[in-house]
Parts: sequence; structure tokens; C-alpha cells
Amino acid sequence: MSESLEFDNDGVEQVSLKQYAEKAYLDYSMYVILDRALPHVGDGMKPVQRRIIYAMSELGLKASAKYKKSARTVGDVIGKFHPHGDSAAYEAMVLMAQDFSYRYPLIDGQGNWGSADDPKSFAAMRYTESRLTAYAEVLLGELGQGTVDWIPNFDGTLDEPAVLPAQAPNVLLNGTTGIAVGMATDIPPHNLNEVVAAAIQLLEKPKSTVAELCENVLGPDFPTDAEIITPREDIVEMYSSGRGALRMRAVWEKEGGDIVINALPYQVSGSKILEQIAQQMQARKLPMVADLRDESDHENPTRLVIVPRSNRVDLDSLMSHLFASTDLERSYRVNLNMIGIDGRPGVKGLDGILREWLKFRTETVRRRLEYRLERVEKRLHILEGYLVAYLNIDEVIHIIRTEDKPKPALMQRFGITDVQAEAILELKLRNLAKLEEMNIRAEQKELGEERDSLQQTLGSAARLKTLIKKELKAVAEKYGDARRSPLVQRDEAKAFSELELMTADPITVVMSEKGWIRAAKGHEIDPAALSYKSGDAYKMSALGRSNQPTVILDSTGRAYTIASHNLPSARGQGEPVTGRINPPSGATFEGLMMGAEEALYLLASDAGYGFVAKLADLQTKNRAGKGALKLPKGARVVQPAPVTAGDAWVAAVSNEGRMLIFPLADLPQMPRGKGNKILGIPSARLQNREEWMLAVQVLGERDALVIHSGKRHLTLKGEDLAHYRGERGRRGLKLPRGLQKVDRMLVERAGES
Repeated sequence: MSESLEFDNDGVEQVSLKQYAEKAYLDYSMYVILDRALPHVGDGMKPVQRRIIYAMSELGLKASAKYKKSARTVGDVIGKFHPHGDSAAYEAMVLMAQDFSYRYPLIDGQGNWGSADDPKSFAAMRYTESRLTAYAEVLLGELGQGTVDWIPNFDGTLDEPAVLPAQAPNVLLNGTTGIAVGMATDIPPHNLNEVVAAAIQLLEKPKSTVAELCENVLGPDFPTDAEIITPREDIVEMYSSGRGALRMRAVWEKEGGDIVINALPYQVSGSKILEQIAQQMQARKLPMVADLRDESDHENPTRLVIVPRSNRVDLDSLMSHLFASTDLERSYRVNLNMIGIDGRPGVKGLDGILREWLKFRTETVRRRLEYRLERVEKRLHILEGYLVAYLNIDEVIHIIRTEDKPKPALMQRFGITDVQAEAILELKLRNLAKLEEMNIRAEQKELGEERDSLQQTLGSAARLKTLIKKELKAVAEKYGDARRSPLVQRDEAKAFSELELMTADPITVVMSEKGWIRAAKGHEIDPAALSYKSGDAYKMSALGRSNQPTVILDSTGRAYTIASHNLPSARGQGEPVTGRINPPSGATFEGLMMGAEEALYLLASDAGYGFVAKLADLQTKNRAGKGALKLPKGARVVQPAPVTAGDAWVAAVSNEGRMLIFPLADLPQMPRGKGNKILGIPSARLQNREEWMLAVQVLGERDALVIHSGKRHLTLKGEDLAHYRGERGRRGLKLPRGLQKVDRMLVERAGES
């Protein structure tokens, strides 16, 4: 809602502070958006960049000219066109000269213009010299041919081009970044050949989709040999919406056991990479790296060497960690925001950008042809006057000598126009000899043919399109090059976990009856011989390594995971495991498991049901655990049995001394559940707790089974075990007399003492 203006008695305008602040901030915002931060779709340049290039062309600093001090250019830019700080103008100039920042540099610099390792290390403008590159001609070549509008400079004393008549879609070729008010732009650079091919495709097939254009534009092309690892479907989506993200990864190779990095992501500093890796080494997070070297030189601009501690180090895993934890892999935001040919900022897709640029290019070429046609017609008009003068040279000379006002006399005598008469009068005497009819008619013929060709092109949309296509191909042929940033599919980088960075020492995890847990070094200790608190005793243990988690199974069938490397030492009495997990009230702990993620365990309930589970499926980060073993009503958990390579049989024994052995293959592998019937126990005896499955073990063909009953024990192997084999789900056969009340069952592995 607009507010009316008020004037006091002195005629001074009065505006409310709210209205004044709103207008001032809006004016500032529009200035920043349109005149500072965002590029134009036509030439892909911000105002400061455009003014630098134009000022250099006005100074005659073309690619064939001698270098001039950069301070001279900056002085012209800020004095004539861009009244801002000299350092800001010089930094914009430096960026256009750095071949590691611009895919197609516009300025050819001499002196220190910074390095890829430290782009800000350029010398002051009083030391450096510069001129335009040959590629700058793509932007400036048609400037004086009536192709663009001219606007007054800041003080109205000079004119400057509103936009440069770019002969290629420079907005995509060199890209740009900028932060305006309420919006930003992040346009990555692209390959000239690919963008031109897409523009030609759009000329030939105006209804081409983004996906079809992406058959030519494979993706951005940065001035570095690092890999773009963003999936193709993500790149197509980015070009469709105008927004997205890209990931780049350094290129490395193995060289004599060392890792050599020879290409870094765009605008990533090699010294910063070495610093990041060194920090990890100092923090002891990279024990497998022995040394770092920077061997970069003039011949090898990027050569970073990482020396592993031994030849047993997995170099692929090490690099995957470094990709995930350093700038060796980097993400780049893409936001194709620019000022359109309608003067409005907006985020555009690839097809929208190319369509607008082609519209801009078509209008530019049309204006160029019309300008040339006008010049040709003017010249033809003058040549007609010259021809009259040549054919009547004596009479023309007589009129000029005798008449006080020869121009009107010439016009009246020969029926020529004011322009023709003026051209004749401006001829010098020495040129009269050159007014030969042959030369005039030859030039007339040549210009006449050019005029006809121009008129035909301007009068035909197809001819105009063909001309644009031909000129685009010529630009690509002259300045195009091969893609630098390869597009490669790579697995996602994964940093080492805390456990993976630890040494894998053998440990024995011990749990007491009251749920106190600890870890002892090695596998040779006798856990039952450790000291326990008064009223407590040994219950169970598991063998594993310090970098493997411990999985606990409680009496409700829930599984919990705790880290093993930081368990208290077995020299003490441990700590309550409930400090690390949150089991249900009243639950006890019945199983302890360790091993690799692929390790298998047989989970069972004393109701005689069970299944094989992978240890990875039992692991969880939830302190409350996860459901693993489903218990039938009234059933209890049986201590899990490890399944090792070569195991083929399951041995199950009841508290009444009945044992059944059947093939392990008869049990399913499941992540969770109740499982299949192992031992057939009469339901009545099970419900009355008269008979239940006491223990279960898994063994191989050559392993022995040891049955303990009080102070007696029996070792069974080979044919003795074969006697108890039967079908899964049977009740089993009675063990010999004296072993009717079984306490526990153990496996003696073949080959182990």
C-alpha cells in the first residue's frame, strides 16, 4: 500500500522512515542483483568483468599486442566505467587470468598471477602485465558492428556496452559465483565443444528435452583433471531444475607401493590437503600412514605422495577414508541463477539457458547483418555518385571551379543526392585518377552480391539459423578442446570408524551371573578362575578381537551391541553392563557373542526351537536393543552356539539326557524369529518344566562332543556320535547311564589341544 507524499511549508518532501528504509534497501538490493553479483545470460559476465574486458579492448590490448601494466587497465576501469575500489577490480581481473580458475581464460597475464595452491598469492597490479587472450575475441569480435546497445557510463561522459556480443554461450563456459541480496549464483564451467553441440542440437530440434541435451553436455568441465563422480541421473536432474550439487574426487595411482595424487578437485589447495592429512596423523587417526611429501613442480603441477607404513595396508580403503575426511573429495553447489534477456534474475535449466542465449545470439546476428547491410547500401549509393563523376569528370571539374555553391549545382545537373554530391566534393585531386570505371563497377558488383546475400539471410529464418550454426561450429573448431574433468562412477567414500583405526588384539569378554562385564587380553585365560564379587560368579564368555563389537542376548530374546575396545580390564571386577544398555526390568543375560559381521550363531529357546543368525543382523546402535529370538510361552533362552567353517551337524540335548544330532542345513538362516523345531519335547512335560532343551552345539565331522553331568563327563566322536543322528524335530536317544542329568555340553574342535 503506497503512502502519499507530504510537503512542509518550505516545499521539503517528508517521507516516513519505514517508507524511506524500504525504498533505499530495495534500490540497493536491485543494484547488487543487476549491477554487481549476477551474470547476464548473453555474455555470461558481471558488470565489473565486462568493463575490464571492454577497457582492455579500448586500450588496444588484444592477443597480438604487447603487454601493459595491469595498473593501467585497472585505472581505466575504475576511472571511466566502474567507480569502485581498485583492489576489487584487480581481483576480478586476476580471476579471469588464472587458467586454474577459468576454463577459458580471458586475460593473458605476465608475472605472478597466483597459483592453484594459493590463488590469492598474486603480485600487486603495479608488477604484473596483461593483455587479452585470443578467446576474448569471442566476446569482443562483433562489438563495433551495431550488435549491442550502448549506455552512458556513471558520469555520462562516455558510452559502454550494456552487454558484449558473445559468439558462444560464455555464461556456461566459464561459469561464475556471486552472492546478491536474497539470492546467489553458482554456475560451474563447461566444455566449449559440448555446449556448442547442444546449442546446435537445439537449433535443429527446438523441442529437445534436457535429457536429450545431456547427450551432448555430459556435465560441467572444470579446469582440473579431477573426476566428477556425481551419478548421471543427478546431473540430468540438476540441469532440469537449475539447482543441485556436484562431487569431485582427486585422481591417484599406485607407484612403487606409494600413493601419488596427481589431480585435485576444483579450487582445492595441495598444501591444505597435506595439512588435513598431517593433522589426522598427529591425532593418531592414520596409523597406517608413515610419511607425506609434496613433489609438485613445473612439470607436475600436482604431485602429492602418501607413503603407507607397510605393503599390507589396503590403499583403496585408505584413499576411501581420505576422500571422506579431507578435501580430496569435495561437493560443489550448483545454482544456475542469472539475469535473462528480459532483465530479470532467475534460476534456469540447461534448456532454458540455451534457448535464451540462442534468442540473444539470433538478435545479435540480425543486428550485425542489418548494420552491415546499411553500410553496404550507403557505399553502393556513394559508388553510384562516383560513377557519375567519372563518366562526367570534365563537367564536374568545371562546375566545381566556376560555381560558388557547387553542391546544389552538381545535384541539379546530374540528379544525385546530397550524400553523393558531398562524397564527390570530398574527393582529393590525386584520387581522380583512381576513379576508373572498371574498379567502381567491380566494387559495385561485389557489394551488390553481398547486399543480396544479406537481404536473403535477413528475410529467411532458415538461412539465419544456418549462419548461426556455421559460426558456432567455427568458434568450436578454433577454441574448442577435449574434456578435462572425466565423469566416472565411484563407490561412496567411507571414513574409517574408531574401531577400524584400532589394533585388532585378541580378547576374551567375560560376564558374571549378576551381569558384570569385563575384557581380558588374549584367549588363553580361564574366565572361571577370575575374581568375582561376593555372591557373584562366572556365567559366560566369548572370544574375539578388540575391534569387534560384543553382542549380548537377554532372557527376553532381545540383542544388544556394545563396543569391546573400551570394556574394563579383567584385572578388576568389571562394571554392570546395564550402564551401557537399557534391558527390560527383570531381564537377565543369557548369551554372549563376538566375531566378524559375517559370523554365524545358532539361537535357540529351551522349548526346542531355533535358527541360524548372522552376527551383523543382531547388531544395533539402540541402547534398548532389538528383537532377535521369539520365545514360545514359558520358554527360556539357551546360550547361543557359534557356527564355524566346516560345521555340518547340530547336537541338541535335553535335561533328561536325551540327545539328537541332525544336519545343520536343516535349520534356516534368519535375521530374527522363532525358528524351526530342533528337539521334539512333549508339550505337557515342557509346560510343567519337567523336560526342556538344555543346550545346543554345532560341530564338524571330526569334532568331538563332551557331555558333563555333575563330576562325570563323556567324550563322543566319530561312530559314537553317529548313533544319535536322526531327523530334526525328533525327541532324541537316551545318553548312557550316569549322564541322565546333563549340566552342559561342549565341543572339542579337531586339531585343538
